[in-house]
Amino acid sequence: MTDIQTTASYTDTELDADLRWWAAANYLTVAQIYLQDNVLLRKPLIPQNIKPRLLGHWGTSPALSMIYLQVNRLIKETDTDWLYITGPGHGGPALVASVYLEGTYSEIYPKISGDAEGVRRLCRQFSTPGGIPSHVSVQTPGSIHEGGELGYALIHAAGAAYDNPDLLVACVVGDGEAETGPLSGSWKIPAFLNAKRDGAVLPILQLNGYKISGPTVLGRSTDEEITEYLHGQGWDPVFVEGDDPNKVFPAFREALVDSYDKIREIQAAARADGGDGATDQHWPAIILRTPKGWTGPDKVDGKQIEGTHWAHQVPLSGVKTNPEHLKQLEGWLKSYKPDEIFDDDGVVVESITTLAPEGDKRMGSSPYANGGRLTRPLKIPAIEQYAIDVDTDQRGHIAFETTRVFGELMRDIYRADETPDHGGTFRLFCPDETASNRLQAVFEATDRCLQLPTIDLDDNLSKDGRVMEVLSEHLCEGWLEGYVLTGRHGVFATYEAFAMVSASMLIQHTKWLQHALDLPWREPVPSLNVLLTSTCWRNDHNGFSHQGPGLIDAVLPLSPGVARVWLPPDSNTLLSIADHCLRSRDHVNLIVVDKQPHLQYLTMEEANEQCAAGASIWEWASNETRDDEPDIVLAGAGDVPTQEILAAAQLIQEWLPYLRVRVVNVIDLMTLLPENDHPHGMSDERFDSLFTTDTHVVFAFHGYPRAIHQLLHGRSNPGRFHVRGFMEQGTTTTPFDMVVLNKVSRYHLVLEALRRSSRVAEKTGELQDYCHEQLARHHDYVREHFQDLPEIRDWTYS
Repeated sequence: MTDIQTTASYTDTELDADLRWWAAANYLTVAQIYLQDNVLLRKPLIPQNIKPRLLGHWGTSPALSMIYLQVNRLIKETDTDWLYITGPGHGGPALVASVYLEGTYSEIYPKISGDAEGVRRLCRQFSTPGGIPSHVSVQTPGSIHEGGELGYALIHAAGAAYDNPDLLVACVVGDGEAETGPLSGSWKIPAFLNAKRDGAVLPILQLNGYKISGPTVLGRSTDEEITEYLHGQGWDPVFVEGDDPNKVFPAFREALVDSYDKIREIQAAARADGGDGATDQHWPAIILRTPKGWTGPDKVDGKQIEGTHWAHQVPLSGVKTNPEHLKQLEGWLKSYKPDEIFDDDGVVVESITTLAPEGDKRMGSSPYANGGRLTRPLKIPAIEQYAIDVDTDQRGHIAFETTRVFGELMRDIYRADETPDHGGTFRLFCPDETASNRLQAVFEATDRCLQLPTIDLDDNLSKDGRVMEVLSEHLCEGWLEGYVLTGRHGVFATYEAFAMVSASMLIQHTKWLQHALDLPWREPVPSLNVLLTSTCWRNDHNGFSHQGPGLIDAVLPLSPGVARVWLPPDSNTLLSIADHCLRSRDHVNLIVVDKQPHLQYLTMEEANEQCAAGASIWEWASNETRDDEPDIVLAGAGDVPTQEILAAAQLIQEWLPYLRVRVVNVIDLMTLLPENDHPHGMSDERFDSLFTTDTHVVFAFHGYPRAIHQLLHGRSNPGRFHVRGFMEQGTTTTPFDMVVLNKVSRYHLVLEALRRSSRVAEKTGELQDYCHEQLARHHDYVREHFQDLPEIRDWTYS
């Protein structure tokens, strides 16, 4: 272990002042967990002062408060901008306490005033109905990371640092969190952080040794093992250890100052004339070993608590019914000397509050933690210049790789985004799939980013590249989350099936935005835009492992104010939706479209109109008359289902011209919900104008059929909707065989329509026989020739 000596610049007076702040933060942390009244301990503690439910986490909190105050001191000395991210989000009361002490909390929430009544309300609100959650939630000023779900602290820190050259991010990583897959992967930040244009991340690995009920791996690892591990990832760790605050504080102070100095040295070298942003130096990191539950009860009922997993949550659980526990809690609180923290009016004494920075330099008030304050509109070129030219007399005749136009749009966004006035505000995040997903036009504007050595054979790879490719959905998603929460714009593009790896992250981000909508002080931030391509229907070459549309199901039940699901059927609708999503705020936009060549149907003008409508009748594909209701409605949502619906409509109209067929396309999946259930939801009147009130509807859907049934609940006679979609049938096979296996082929759709329509007679049996014959012929043909039938491969709409 490195032996760190006290620095001469950290005087005894400064140490004493910091210890008083720390005592105040610890006191407020304990009070939030336990007390509902008598919060300043002006009277003897009685059971009625204790909350009926004791919620919160003490174990990690003292170290979080110490780090916060030490960073505060550095901010005041250097006038720098810092963001504080805590992986151990369970330490919520510690962060609330620190933000209260610096004054930000009362400014944002005036009812939590800086006096005795404010302290009472501060304590009563914590983990109680109508109050605030126990984590570092969206309600906590200064937070962009809740930490309730472990593993994403360093990822969010990196996302915040990208393209923020003046920002430093202090990121506390819990040793329990360090065991997660995402956190283990996120140590790779030095391979992607460009010291010339990006800010810096200072990881602080808090080793208190225990999770909720057992030891941690890194907590039981040696310093040498940890050093070797982190050094191999690009870090230069320094260790601070102990349980005596009088020694730990100066040691941590020196480690923090030295880390800051080294960060500035790295950045200065990278930003010198001719520098490319790369560095052959390792970035600093701090390893902090302190006891779990530091300064809390040492033993309870004879059992060791401090320094064990028993300190993780509530060390004294029986205070309301056990007089000895109540007495011990009172002694614990008094050990922080509340009479020296608060004056007679319950106001924190000036000698403590003056330790905080001022204004927006306070971490609770940082605009980087309220990213909408920093957001600039993205410069989006006119999408018409990327449009596919669709002849309205020849719809469905031209095939084009649908996502390619989005790559061209993002290429020019990159070009327009970076100006001499400011750094970039847009990035594409993608696993190793940018070109695979036909988005490679972006490489005409910028390269892939990598700070490690490159060779001549590398493809579109450089240290100053701004396309973020790493083979981890967790990192891509999380980097984008940190990026947009600090006010920038971006897209996360990935194979559809493997987006499920990061589904929980997307859900947590949606929850964050949902609560942010209720906080007027939280400025709107750019939306999280997720492009799912290489979809289940066209991953026929990779096989069953790559075939799964489950993320749609994960998003549909989420907050109506946030969640959006888009299913563009062609390139022009994708352009229209992309333009809308990149301009939107506080949304999670899920765009599902395949990268392979698909038929193109709508002009750019039509695409804009139909995307705005969300769902529309495709009159050019229908043969109903204006005066009569259709005999059958064929509806499609998604590119492949839409093609099969059009082919089915064509078959019916050719064989049974007397049968009135209406074709409906759904682009915005949320329009299917009632208008009271979602901002994009349709009124009953408009829904009935599309689908009628009693006509049977055969609905071909991109995802699992149950999703559509869920959305249709409460509509007119929902039992008349017969949904075909992905049925978990797949393998390495031909494109058309995928729809056959899942019974969404044009032939299955025709057979379903004939079963449901009451106006079928002449040639009905012949058409049914034809469909069965084609399915049998297809079965044999693909197994003999390894490709689809010629009439399927070469099919176009007419």
